Amino acid sequence: MESNNDANRVCEPKGLFIKDRKQEPIELRFSNLYYTVSLGFRKGTKDVLKNINGIFAPNQLVAIMGPSGAGKSSLLDVLSGYNLKGVRGNVTVNGNERRLDSFRRVSCYIQQDDRLQPLLTVNENMHIAVNLKLTMDKSQKYKDAVVNEILSTLGLEKTKNTRTVRLSGGQKKRLSIALELINNPMVMFLDEPTTGLDSLSCSQCISLLRLLAHQGRTIICTIHQPSASLFQMFDQVYILSQGTCLYQGSTSNLIPYLSKLKLPCPMYHNPADYVIELACGDHGNDKIEKMAKEIENGKSLIWTGLSDLLAINQTGESQEQSKEINNVHETSFNNQLKCLLHRGFLKCKRDPDLTYLRLGVNVAVSILLGTLFLQIGDDGSKIFDNYNLLFSILMHHVGSTLMLNIINFPAEISILTKEHFNRWYSLKSYYIATNILDIPITTIGCLIFSVIIYLMTGQPLVWDRFYMFTFISWLMVLISQSLGFIIGAWFSVINGNFVGPIIVVLLMMFSGFGVNLRDIPYLLKWGTEISFLRYGLEALIAAIYDKRGILPCYELYCHYKYPEKFLEEIAMTTDKFNKDVFVLVVTLLITRIAAYFMLRLRVKARVSF
Repeated sequence: MESNNDANRVCEPKGLFIKDRKQEPIELRFSNLYYTVSLGFRKGTKDVLKNINGIFAPNQLVAIMGPSGAGKSSLLDVLSGYNLKGVRGNVTVNGNERRLDSFRRVSCYIQQDDRLQPLLTVNENMHIAVNLKLTMDKSQKYKDAVVNEILSTLGLEKTKNTRTVRLSGGQKKRLSIALELINNPMVMFLDEPTTGLDSLSCSQCISLLRLLAHQGRTIICTIHQPSASLFQMFDQVYILSQGTCLYQGSTSNLIPYLSKLKLPCPMYHNPADYVIELACGDHGNDKIEKMAKEIENGKSLIWTGLSDLLAINQTGESQEQSKEINNVHETSFNNQLKCLLHRGFLKCKRDPDLTYLRLGVNVAVSILLGTLFLQIGDDGSKIFDNYNLLFSILMHHVGSTLMLNIINFPAEISILTKEHFNRWYSLKSYYIATNILDIPITTIGCLIFSVIIYLMTGQPLVWDRFYMFTFISWLMVLISQSLGFIIGAWFSVINGNFVGPIIVVLLMMFSGFGVNLRDIPYLLKWGTEISFLRYGLEALIAAIYDKRGILPCYELYCHYKYPEKFLEEIAMTTDKFNKDVFVLVVTLLITRIAAYFMLRLRVKARVSF
């Protein structure tokens, strides 16, 4: 836990925030802004933001306040570009119409929840971010200096070697800010930055944001109900109620504004609490209408006290700013891939679930199945038992892999959504890195499983058959991973845990196990064509029984000591191995591509579960 001295350490920057990375300040204006959401099928729509106007100037720390449901987070989402669906109105940057792609290059959005990589240390998080965000022309010495200065400024230098999961709430919040400061954004949006923090950490966090704002940035926060001392740290406040603006101006002008409207703040009363009471309608809805009319729904700027700062739109600097924005570039694809592979390697090395648990489960299940089906592979009297074993192997590969991705992937998506929106890397580089990193773990896990199960169950000791057996197992795991990505990318953990088993059951129904393929009704034959479990089972049977001679019989009579009889019984042949492999490879490619596009849709939709 952070000490009081550490929490209060917010240092003046040594210069790298500005030196060599100076950008023009940014003024953000919006007018006639509506945000409309659907209430559901045949239930109509609702205006969350209603024709509001406003201005957020540089060198200012702005608080967006209001009761729950007032539209605070919605306004932040719209202004940052995080949400564009159902939005009408004008948003300008230094007098020019906002071009979202350019604007996102000089802005960042820090969500309410701290979306951080838990297994990486503070220093590792920072260095990976600095390598992703700063171009290759910057030397490593320069990048190290930027990291050290930011950590020093935010009071995080003593936690450099601490994993993120072990940081306190205040330290996590400061790390979230530190990661976005690397490329020196001139506009910062923060959703409820004080949520979950104690009073000391809240004060430290707002002090830090005030310091950053007064360096020339435009910093906009939503905040629910700050204390009086916290409220005074903000330069400007924008108050919302039921999607309309009740006040826009400096914090020092709020009490005179209320007095003018004959709504004086009671003595010894926190002005922030009082204005929220008014916004909630506790003193009558007529007061809400009166305030919205006086401030002209945000058009009136007389209470802001920013007459000197607002001159930026009257100069020729807006075009220069657009040019400056366009001169900011992302790092190359190769650099992004390299950084993501490095980060992924660190995560794999430390992740108890996606690495060690997977390997451990493969060892444990292979030993259990090997013990249960000990030395049956060369016994003509136990060919059905061996058939059951092959299906059990497939179900292990499919079920365990599928559910692991369904459970773990949604948590990764929340981090991906934040980092991708803030332009750390492209979605393509992330997806390719994820697939590359998973291949070694998958291969090692399949190889360990195959060696143990193959030897313990007495399968034919022929290298070609072992290769075929292992390769099919590997393909089944990869396909199941892709299916898990698809489900995990679009469903929450709860819904995914419902959808996943249903899909597995459907695959089983059409696999040819339990219900003979020739007995499946004609109208349902299509199911056998799309069930990759059917092709996997057929291929494993071919790997074990193709061109096998008479099996040894240790009983008085072995009906299936001729494998051909058994294969005819279950309506499967061994001459389709190449076809099965081809279908599985095509299925793998289709599911991997589908997983990418599902992930792309989810990230663009920016749905948080």
